[in-house]
Amino acid sequence: MSNDPSLSSLFTTKRNEWVKLLPIPSNKLNLFLKDLHSLNTIEKLRRYEDSQIHWVTILDEDYPFLLKQIFDPPWVLYYKGDKKLLSRSNTLGVVGTRKPTSYGLEALKTILLPLVKKKYVIISGVAAGIDSRAHEITLDAGGDTIGILGGGLMQIYPKSNIPLAERIMDKGVLISETPPEMRAEPWMFPLRNRIISGLSQGVFVVEAKEKSGSLITAQTALEQGREVFALPGNVTSPESIGTNQLISDGAKLVLNSKQIEEEFFRNII
Repeated sequence: MSNDPSLSSLFTTKRNEWVKLLPIPSNKLNLFLKDLHSLNTIEKLRRYEDSQIHWVTILDEDYPFLLKQIFDPPWVLYYKGDKKLLSRSNTLGVVGTRKPTSYGLEALKTILLPLVKKKYVIISGVAAGIDSRAHEITLDAGGDTIGILGGGLMQIYPKSNIPLAERIMDKGVLISETPPEMRAEPWMFPLRNRIISGLSQGVFVVEAKEKSGSLITAQTALEQGREVFALPGNVTSPESIGTNQLISDGAKLVLNSKQIEEEFFRNII
C-alpha cells in the first residue's frame, strides 16, 4: 500500500506476486483472488460507503494497536460509527449468559456504572442477555461502547437487537471482520470472541453456565495476555457455575468497580 497508495494495481497484480505479498495457504489465496476479481467487488464497496460502512486493514496505521498484538488479528475490520474508540486503551470487555438472573443484572449495573463514568470503553458482543445490558447501561449513562458482531454489519443478529445496534452505531462504534452482507453463522462467534478480548485490556465475565461460550472468551483472553475478572455467584445457581470455576482457576474475583481499577486499570486513564 505504501508503494501504491491509490491501489491502482490492485486488479492487475499477478498471482505469483500475491504469493509474495500474502503469506497464506494456497486455498485461501485462491478464495481471495476469486473475490477480488468478482464483478461485484467495486459495486459492493460503493454500497458499503453509501451505508456509511467503512473499513480498516491490518496494514493501515490506524488499525487498533491492541488488536494487532494478538496471535491471529483480523486482516480487515468493517465499522460504522466513531472509529476513534478503536484506538482507546482503557477498554473493558464484558461477556456473560444470554439468560441472566436478577442478581447478575443488578451486579452488572452496580459494577459497570462507575467505570463508565470514568470514561472506560465497554466492549461486548451485542448478544442477548449480559452483552446487551452492558451496552445499554453504557449508552444510557452517556458512555462509550464498542459492539462486535459475528455476522456482517448489514445482517444484525439477533434481529431483536437491531435497535440496540443502531444506538451503538450512532453513539459508539459497531464492528465486524465479516463482510457486511454475510449472515451470522455459529462458527463466526468464537472468531468474534477473540476480537472482544483482543480489543480489551481485560475481560469481565458476568454469569456463565458450565459450558458457556463466555468461558471460551475468558480462555482466549488469557492466551492473549489479558486480565480476566469474574463475578462470584450462588453455588446452587447454574448461571454461576462457570464464573465460580473461573475464580477457582485464578480469575480475579470482582465485588465492586474499584477491584477492577486497582487490579489492572489504575494507571491507564
